[in-house]
Amino acid sequence: MLKAVILIGGPQKGTRFRPLSLDTPKPLFPLAGLPLIQHHIAACAKLVECKEILIIGSYTTTHMAQFVSDMQKEYHVIIRYLQEFTALGTGGGLYHFRDQVRAGNPSAFFLLNGDVCADFPLKELWAFHEERPNALVTIMGTEATRQQSVHYGCMVCEGATKAVTHYVEKPNSYVSTLINCGVYMCSLQVFHTMAEAFQRKQDGYFSANGQNGAHPGYMSWEQDVLAPLAGTNKLYAMQVTNWWSQVKTAGSAIYANRHYLELNRKQQLEPPPCHIIPDVFLHPTAVVDSTAVIGPNVSIGAGVTIKAGARIKESIILDNATINEHALVMHSVVGQEATVGEWSRVEGTPSDPDPNKPFAKMDNQPLFNTDGRLNPSITILGASVVVPAETMLLNSIVLPHKLLSRSFKHEIIL
Repeated sequence: MLKAVILIGGPQKGTRFRPLSLDTPKPLFPLAGLPLIQHHIAACAKLVECKEILIIGSYTTTHMAQFVSDMQKEYHVIIRYLQEFTALGTGGGLYHFRDQVRAGNPSAFFLLNGDVCADFPLKELWAFHEERPNALVTIMGTEATRQQSVHYGCMVCEGATKAVTHYVEKPNSYVSTLINCGVYMCSLQVFHTMAEAFQRKQDGYFSANGQNGAHPGYMSWEQDVLAPLAGTNKLYAMQVTNWWSQVKTAGSAIYANRHYLELNRKQQLEPPPCHIIPDVFLHPTAVVDSTAVIGPNVSIGAGVTIKAGARIKESIILDNATINEHALVMHSVVGQEATVGEWSRVEGTPSDPDPNKPFAKMDNQPLFNTDGRLNPSITILGASVVVPAETMLLNSIVLPHKLLSRSFKHEIIL
């Protein structure tokens, strides 16, 4: 028997994802029509050996209860949400709920970060882990460019055995182009290593009379567990070439949406209601005029209305939004119940990886550049924003419940 653990953090994290995370928790933000972590659950549920999925985070249970209930019905696997009483870090939450992970004595468990998107090769990862009986943790790794690798956990591996000899989380200088994908296969014995790390944390906390600030239960999986395991022949890395990306910013959501649409491509049995350029996800309850043109790489949520002559590409339209006649939406996210007026233009700038660099990943740029100006990025309309007719919005972010009075470019409308 196997289990899976998905780490989703809490509302105090994911600040770079605002304003999209102001009304929808980031783990539940829809990509290709499915909440972000539903892609993780679907990948785990494909393995018949995976009998239970635990979601650990510090969101309140009211945020997660309906989602967990829906997932159990859909995938017929035990799914539970375990709420941390306070933010405990990437390792602290897992250690705090170790008894729930060990219950039923699974042979091993998957550990997945909730903010990664991938074509998850979980069966291959399990087989790789099983071939190495002394492995406590096997990391799914991928290649990055030399410049971008320092923004991730970097690993150095032995060529033959794939044992990790050196691990550094976000190093100050170049270590390796092999980076940690945030997807792991773990043996239950890893909790002994975590117990030692936890004891060191406790000793440090009490010897400093609690002056070091962090909660004594706070633990970093990467720095307190993986880094000490490197070089002990208990930590291994399986390098993959599958598609993988993090979702840190709204721009990365558009990029991930495109790839999930491609991975989840289905044969369309009934004729589409309008002119569609694949790949497109269209919720069955969306009302689309036959003269609208949608695609490529568009997700349309539940209850959305798209009127005559509208053009949408490379965008995510959230539930109950309205796109009026002849409006253009490109490289944008339109929030729940937002309205785009007729003949308006809502456009952003994609922040895709450099296509000329092999292994390039998303550059999660800061919101502002060194001059204090807004970096060009996708345009975001928060929930219930109203864009009047014949208005242009370029590379801008609009917070929820705003009625715009004019056109904007390169601005945040607070």
